[in-house]
Amino acid sequence: MVNAGDTSWILTATALVLFMTMPGLALFYAGLVRSKNILSVLMHCAAICCLASITWLAVAYSLAFSGDGAYVGDLSKLFLAGVTRDAMSGSIPESLFFSFQMTFAIITPALIVGAYVERIKFGAVLLISALWLIFVYAPVCHWVWGGGWLSAMGVYDFAGGIVVHVTAGVSALVIAKMLGSRSGYPDQVQPPHAPWMVMVGACMLWVGWFGFNAGSALTAGTDASMALLVTHISAATASLVWLIIEWLRFGKPSLVGLVTGTIAGLATITPASGFVGPMGGFILGIAGGFVCYYCVDLVKVKFNIDDSLDVFAVHGVGGATGTLLVAVLISPTFGGVGLGDGVTVIDQLGVQATGILATLVWCIIATVIIVNIARVITGFRVENEDEVEGLDYKAHGETGYKL
Repeated sequence: MVNAGDTSWILTATALVLFMTMPGLALFYAGLVRSKNILSVLMHCAAICCLASITWLAVAYSLAFSGDGAYVGDLSKLFLAGVTRDAMSGSIPESLFFSFQMTFAIITPALIVGAYVERIKFGAVLLISALWLIFVYAPVCHWVWGGGWLSAMGVYDFAGGIVVHVTAGVSALVIAKMLGSRSGYPDQVQPPHAPWMVMVGACMLWVGWFGFNAGSALTAGTDASMALLVTHISAATASLVWLIIEWLRFGKPSLVGLVTGTIAGLATITPASGFVGPMGGFILGIAGGFVCYYCVDLVKVKFNIDDSLDVFAVHGVGGATGTLLVAVLISPTFGGVGLGDGVTVIDQLGVQATGILATLVWCIIATVIIVNIARVITGFRVENEDEVEGLDYKAHGETGYKL
């Protein structure tokens, strides 16, 4: 029987999570690039939204949420075959569960956009995103949320630390490495052209993230309420941590730094949001802000990989950090719900680490294969003169500004 309260909340949460991508993430990323590439980034996010929606309908939902296989679902729900108006998923209609999960399938490949901005062919964006959703996202989603092998092991991932952030972060790093750096990187790369736009996009993401995390309770109750609270606490804490580090290091706190810390805190709390209390959210915010900040330098300076908008450092590392720390912060000592009977912190850490490591390995293997397929079919990187002139005009025949 349909629960009206749960259904009303998940209807709202679905809209909030779609709002995270369209227009939240699109604006966040668009403000970070150079003005000659703003429309290309908006185009990537909008096109991925449309493509992911149809891919989810056609095949990816079935692979993620049907059958009882350990590693991937079956094909029984292609194009929602057999899912009637009255079909239920828990206390909500399955059509709504499908839609809610579809918004996750939209934002996850869209997150990867930040790794390859300003230099990738548009055709490659579409092909890589579609194949990635089918062969990376859907299987990992099944492992964790669809009754697969990680679910059977007892992994904790409330809203997508592994499923969303680790998958997107690792694949983003692989794509950035295979694509190569932007022309003139790092010496000639300019700062974000519109920090105000970055802030507006980040605020939309922050608000939308309440649907992302609290909606993952799939009910309108105490779990959703606490998830919303700890999400906000972690975001606010990580923002301040990032601000303080920048202030001490450079003498001036930046708006872009502040809101990048916000996203780091949101990514870090995601896997733990349904399991920890306010103190856990605060600790995760500190950890996320600190660890993600220094991983930005690690990736770009130490490893010299042009993950242009820090997808791996913020999302991959943040998601992994939260996934590991939930094993500790789930304790009632920190206000959490507690581990299962007979499960120790060490046991749970092992399960959480297994989930991260398995996802990392699969993402690397599958992403390398997918990128090489794209090289052959669509090409991968734009010509140097197109990159210099900007992808807004060269790829789409439009310009973002008439100055």
